[in-house]
Amino acid sequence: MRERELLEEYIADGGLMQLSTVRPDGTPVVCTVWYVATFYPDRLRFISRTDRVHSHNIRRNPAVAGAVLADPPAELGLPGWGVSFTGRAVELPGTGIDAEKREFAARWPRATGVLEAMPDCASRMYEIAVERWVLFDEENFRESPRREIAGH
Repeated sequence: MRERELLEEYIADGGLMQLSTVRPDGTPVVCTVWYVATFYPDRLRFISRTDRVHSHNIRRNPAVAGAVLADPPAELGLPGWGVSFTGRAVELPGTGIDAEKREFAARWPRATGVLEAMPDCASRMYEIAVERWVLFDEENFRESPRREIAGH
């Protein structure tokens, strides 16, 4: 149970997520987005312009992977932690998601203008249903820091 608690703490405290989507030719492309997380069910939400490469990729192929890493150690050999994940992403509609918009604005107040302008603006909210997490924690699990955790 400690693994799941640490995972939720690390994801809730993180801010930027590296997100990988799949291009039409099958190659991955990575972007960086601000996100909010919810658990049970495990969801990651972010906002982005609909004309971005990752937005096009998600509409065509919902398979995504990503990672969150905060405060990396200053050098090799010092303990670090990170969380990666795999899942399926969808573009949410511009209306009917008031609770999700409020939650995002509470965490990232500067996004309020974009959120309030939906559906008329060029941005949308995207939601990732996390299927699998990988917790990497060298401080709490020194002997075996990689822990796979099923999404809920």
